[in-house]
Amino acid sequence: MDLRDLYRDVIVDHNRSPRNFRRLDTADRRAQGFNPLCGDKLEVYLRMGDDRIEDISFEGSGCAISVASASLMTEMLKGRTETQARELFEDVHALLTRGADEAALAELGKLAALGGVRDYPSRVKCASLCWHAVTAALDDVAQVSTE
Repeated sequence: MDLRDLYRDVIVDHNRSPRNFRRLDTADRRAQGFNPLCGDKLEVYLRMGDDRIEDISFEGSGCAISVASASLMTEMLKGRTETQARELFEDVHALLTRGADEAALAELGKLAALGGVRDYPSRVKCASLCWHAVTAALDDVAQVSTE
């Protein structure tokens, strides 16, 4: 199995069985994200404590890439500080738009599966929607759009 197959399998798995796909009733921050190009619509929920993301979840509908990206994001951000979450957003954005070297890919773990999206510019917004939404939630902004 080559790397592209492995990455595709990660995307398919997280789309079919998204992690943390639920409303978080104890959330103290939330934000909606909308991608008019593809029709993706997600809501991200955060429960913060001591500058850490104690819990994170999402709801909504979208294409396989947007759902998989949100699922992967929730797994990676749980337990991280707000600063770490923002740094990871920057790393993922760089991966989606410019690519990443081997060291960066290793640090991104399963998120590296999103790197193939770079070859399809119209899908970058699908993969980045949840990341913009989580940043909006951290900033206490209720809505964000990819437009």
